[in-house]
Amino acid sequence: MLNMKNTYTRWQLLFLMALRFLIGWHLLYEGIAKLLNPQWSSIGFLKESQWILSGFAKWVISDPSILSAVDFLNTWGLIAIGLGLILGMFFRVAALSGFVLLVVYYFNCPPLVGIEYSLPADGNNLIVNKTLIEAFALAVLAFFPTSRILGMDALMAGWKKKKEEK
Repeated sequence: MLNMKNTYTRWQLLFLMALRFLIGWHLLYEGIAKLLNPQWSSIGFLKESQWILSGFAKWVISDPSILSAVDFLNTWGLIAIGLGLILGMFFRVAALSGFVLLVVYYFNCPPLVGIEYSLPADGNNLIVNKTLIEAFALAVLAFFPTSRILGMDALMAGWKKKKEEK
């Protein structure tokens, strides 16, 4: 791996990389679960949308071809983001893309006073839920070079450096 000078302790790096891996695993698993379930569609989630992106959700639902494209992009986006986080490959792009995707989820169905959903919520939340926390954890991770210490980004940087030295 690329030996970068940093001011992080081993414990700080260990926990940052563990957080990167855990969120990556969660997103990868969600994508694979959707891929392997031929009955899965985002229509149920989009029908629940009652906030800022409800108009967008209604538009997606209104056209089966748009819904199909959104389902495809959502599934494969989750898989790509999850793999990018786990492998440390194109990490900053993966982390920021995951942040954007999770914020889109949040803006569709946030836990706000006065909004009730027909599907049961995971816990009792007010304003802050696990989707928002995971989104901001990804935003924070994007600013730490964990993939340059342990990940495919470190290997690619090492190969590029060796190639330039020749």
